[in-house]
Amino acid sequence: MGAPNSEAVAGPTARRGPTVDRSTSSPSTRRVLVLGGTAEARALAAILAAQPATTVVSSLAGRVADPRLPVGEVRIGGFGGPAGLARWLTDHHVDAVVDATHPYAARMRVAGVEAAATARVPHLRLERPGWTAQPGDRWHRVPDMAAAVRDLPALGTRALLTTGRQSLGMFLPVTGVWFLARVVDAPDGPLPAHVRLLRSRGPYTVDGELALIRDHRIDVLVTKDSGGALTEAKLVAARRLGLPVLMVDRPAPPDLPAVVHTAEEAARWVDGLPPGQPG
Repeated sequence: MGAPNSEAVAGPTARRGPTVDRSTSSPSTRRVLVLGGTAEARALAAILAAQPATTVVSSLAGRVADPRLPVGEVRIGGFGGPAGLARWLTDHHVDAVVDATHPYAARMRVAGVEAAATARVPHLRLERPGWTAQPGDRWHRVPDMAAAVRDLPALGTRALLTTGRQSLGMFLPVTGVWFLARVVDAPDGPLPAHVRLLRSRGPYTVDGELALIRDHRIDVLVTKDSGGALTEAKLVAARRLGLPVLMVDRPAPPDLPAVVHTAEEAARWVDGLPPGQPG
């Protein structure tokens, strides 16, 4: 469930991620579902999996062909919306839900809150902070992807597009702009001549981003306010080169019961919950 709007993926499967040494045991086990797909989710799973009294299951949407698997048990595929997720929580005796999906997974955030409320399970949102503009940045913030498509031609003619595979189609009709579209997985179907695909996954370095921008004569960066260090180098490179950055704001969050910003904070929240069910 790590990708935006991806809770409807069918055919869930289970995989085993890397294991940790759990040589001690406990008479009771707290069961935690981590809605994952982010670096923060993987970090949290590693912390929780190392605790003998906690069983962690990470849920991934299945949108990425070769995802980075977290430590422990991994479930890949959708639940069938909020009602299906609520049933899964009840059927699997889950004691807590931590939603650590991508900041732009708007529907999943709502589904997690609704499902946890229905199943009467504590819910926590783990979300990394967004980026903050620094001196020298030329950011142009827009509220959504449609606004980015509208405003792009006024900012440049050769764009490094890093908003992901799912939004790529919205930019294809834009005329007068050449795109270097960086994605993890290739989109379905052919692309027009003014779009060059670059399959890549972070982390990235500032030197690497500077070279990429210069080699392709990029004059505008289009990105989402995802936050985090894995892909921040592109913003540093744009700042050094004086490039405009078209920054798509995060969707408005639902009314969340609790929010933290680091895996360590989320682990402390889990640790403060009542003991789990008999193991």
